[in-house]
Parts: sequence; structure tokens; C-alpha cells
Amino acid sequence: MIHYSNITVPMRDGQMGAYLAVPEGPPKGAIIAIMEIWGVNHTMREHAKEFAQAGFVCLVPDLFWRQEPGVELSDHNPADVTKAFDLYYDFDYDLGVEDMKDTMAYLKTLPECNGHVGAVGYCLGGKLCYLMCCRTDIDCAVAYYGTYIEHRIKEVVNLHRPFLLHMAMKDRWVQAEVNDLLERRLSPNPLVTIEKYPGADHAFARHGGRTYSQPEADKALGVSIDFFQTHL
Repeated sequence: MIHYSNITVPMRDGQMGAYLAVPEGPPKGAIIAIMEIWGVNHTMREHAKEFAQAGFVCLVPDLFWRQEPGVELSDHNPADVTKAFDLYYDFDYDLGVEDMKDTMAYLKTLPECNGHVGAVGYCLGGKLCYLMCCRTDIDCAVAYYGTYIEHRIKEVVNLHRPFLLHMAMKDRWVQAEVNDLLERRLSPNPLVTIEKYPGADHAFARHGGRTYSQPEADKALGVSIDFFQTHL
């Protein structure tokens, strides 16, 4: 049985909302599931459920808490799409990394956590996971889609934590040339694993999304869980 709750995470300069899924049984570690641009919505709660079913504590932070707390949007609503992109382009990645450090510290205080914390991120959250592997002591991280990682690719020299990238080869937001760049710059690092999905579009793992593809989503989830079981 999994216990779900909406919680408040103490930050160094405020309070951030979050969704928490805690499984029964001995702790395997904790995972921060970092949202896309749609907020802590149905998809993110489903991701939390998936990782909790695998035995991990999973926390979904309200990443836009500094801009507009409690945002919950859908890619099926044109007005939501506009709002999501406005929030995204105002988002401060550097501050986001600092917020995730506070989130890591909070998770390590939970009795259900074994002291190890990883992260998984989707689109916006995937880039944040990459930066966390470059800048923080996160135990490991998983990025879906590789969106805009190329903008900070020079930080790859600092990537010092195990990092898994799920690369959609038909991604509308990550052009083929960018995927080639990411593979060329990331793959020499032995801590990096790249999984490719030849027919997958951007957001293939977004439950209920326009481009959701269950075969690719299921495969990526299995690879991610194996990765977390190894490193957490």
C-alpha cells in the first residue's frame, strides 16, 4: 500500500508545496520527480505512483512555487499551453538547482528514506537533473528527452554523478543535430548512459499527453527503475 499526501517542504527562504508518495516496506531510497512545464498534475502524480510501486519514496516538488504556487495545467488546453510556456521562460534554472538541494536535504530527514536521493525529470525537469549531476551531490539522476541541455553543455566537464538520458529520436523539441551533439559530448563520460527510442516523439512518457506512447514509456520506466535500484 502506498500513502499519498500533499506536503510543505521547508526551503532556505520560504515554503514549497509538494506531492509525496511513500510505499510500505524497507526504504530503497528517495526520488525527486521533477515536473515538465505543466505543474504537479495528473501525469506527475502517476509518475510518483510508478516509482513508489517500485519501492521508492517519491516527492514531486512544485517547481514554479516562486512564480505561482499550485499550478496544474494540461497540454490539451490552449490557454494552459500559453500559461505553461510563460512560466517556463520566466523560470530560473540556477535557483531551481538550489531549490532541489533543499529538497534533497529534506528527503534525507524522512525516516522512510535510507539516506540516498536520486532524481528523475521530464523536459524542464530533465535539464534540471543534468545540472544537478554537474553541480550537486545527488546520488544519480534520470533525464527524459534532453530538452535544452545543449544550452549548458559546457558544464559536462563537471558531471560527476551517474546520469541516464532517455533520448527520443523523433523529438520535435530536440532536433536530430542536438541529439547528435548531446551524444557526442555526454557519451565519453563513463557515468553517462544514453537510451535511444527511434520512433518516439517528445513527451512520450506523459500519461494522457498528445504524444504518449505506452511501449516506449514502459521500457523507459523499467530502465529507470533498474538504474535507481543500482545507484540508490
